[in-house]
Amino acid sequence: MVKSGTISSGARIKTIDIMRALTMFLMIFVNDLWSLTGVPKWLGHTLAQEDGMGFSDVIFPLFLFIVGLSIPLAIDIRSKRKESHWVILGHVITRTIALVVMGFYMVNYEVINQEATGLNKNIWQMLMATALFLIWMDYKRLPNLGKGLVLVLKVSGLMILMYLAWIYKGGTLEDIHWMQPHWWGILGLIGWAYLLNALVYLFSKKRLWHLLPIFFILLLMNVQENGYFEWMPRFKIIISASNHVLVMAGMLCTVFYLKFKKEGKRIHTFLMSVVLAGILLVIYGFLIRPVFPISKILATPSWNAICIGISLLSYALLYSIIDKGGLYKWAKPIMAAGTSTLTCYVMPYFVYPAMVLLGIQWSDFFSNGLVGITRSLLFSLAIIVFVRMLEKRNIRLRV
Repeated sequence: MVKSGTISSGARIKTIDIMRALTMFLMIFVNDLWSLTGVPKWLGHTLAQEDGMGFSDVIFPLFLFIVGLSIPLAIDIRSKRKESHWVILGHVITRTIALVVMGFYMVNYEVINQEATGLNKNIWQMLMATALFLIWMDYKRLPNLGKGLVLVLKVSGLMILMYLAWIYKGGTLEDIHWMQPHWWGILGLIGWAYLLNALVYLFSKKRLWHLLPIFFILLLMNVQENGYFEWMPRFKIIISASNHVLVMAGMLCTVFYLKFKKEGKRIHTFLMSVVLAGILLVIYGFLIRPVFPISKILATPSWNAICIGISLLSYALLYSIIDKGGLYKWAKPIMAAGTSTLTCYVMPYFVYPAMVLLGIQWSDFFSNGLVGITRSLLFSLAIIVFVRMLEKRNIRLRV
C-alpha cells in the first residue's frame, strides 16, 4: 500500500500530457498573432536587441522542456520491453531525422522566392504538408490500408518532397540560393535537442550524477556562445546550447521524479525541490541580466535561465492541480493537442495557404485588439477540435 502523499509507483504523469496540450494550444495561438494589429506588446515577441521578453517568448522553451520531461519515460518503456540500446538508438535517430527534415522544409518555406521557383508559395506549402502526412502518418492505426498501399503512400510523399526541393529557389532575385538550414525551424531545433538529450540519457545509464554535470556544462556553453570568456573558443553542438539545456532541464525533472518514486518519498518534497530550483534559476537569470540582456532571438543565458525557471514552476503548479489534486477534466477540450501534438502543429500549414488561395480574409474588426486576440484563441481551439476529429478516425502524424 502506498502511503498518503507519496509518489505512486504505478501512476501515469497526466501533467506532462496536459502541459503539452496547453503549450501546443498556446503555440498555435501565438503563431497566429502576426495576423493581428493592436496587440499588447507584452503578448508578442521582443526584438533581438531589445532587453526583455514577452509572453510569446516563453512558449517554445516550455515545449522544449516538455520534450525533456518525456524522454526518460519513453526510453524506460522501451527498456522494459527488453529492447536493446541499439534498437532504441535506431528509434531515436529515425525520430530525429523526421523532425529535422520537417523543420528544414518549413524554415525554407519562410524565405521561398515564388517567382524564381515557378510555383505559388501557398501551393508549395500545402504540397509540403501533404507530403509530411503521407510519409509520417501513423499507419499502425490504419491496418485496413494494407502494407502495399502504405508503401505507395510513403513513396508518394517522399517524391513530393524531392520535387519541392528540386524546384525550390530562395532568397532575392539578386541572391538566389537553394534550400539551407538557416535556423532549422521549430521542429528542427526540437529534433537536434532531442537527439543529444536522448543519447545522453541512454548512455549515461540514467544516473542522475552523470546528468547534472552535463546540465551545468550546457549552461556554461550557452554563456560562452555569447563570448563571455575571451580565452575560450565559441562552439555549438549544431544548434544553440540554450535548446539542449531546456530539454535537459525537463529530463532532469522527470529523473528526479522517478528517483523520488523509487524511494517512496513524499510528493510534497519533490514539488518543493522543483519550485526551489525554478526560483533559483529565475533569480540567476535576472542577476546576470546586466551582462547578458534578456533576448530570445539571441538565446542569451539570462533568457534561457528565466525560461527554465518558469518551466519548472509551471510544472510544479500543474502537477499540484492535476496529478496531486486530481483536477484534470477541464483539459479535455484540448487534449488532442497533447496526444496528436505534431498533427496540431502541421495543420496550420494547410489552413493558412488554403485561406489565401480561396481569397478568405478576416475583416479589420476581427483582426484588431481584444476581438482579434479572441479570434486567435478560437482559431487555436478550432485546430485542436479538428485534429480531435481526425484522431477519432485514427488519422494522425507519428514519428
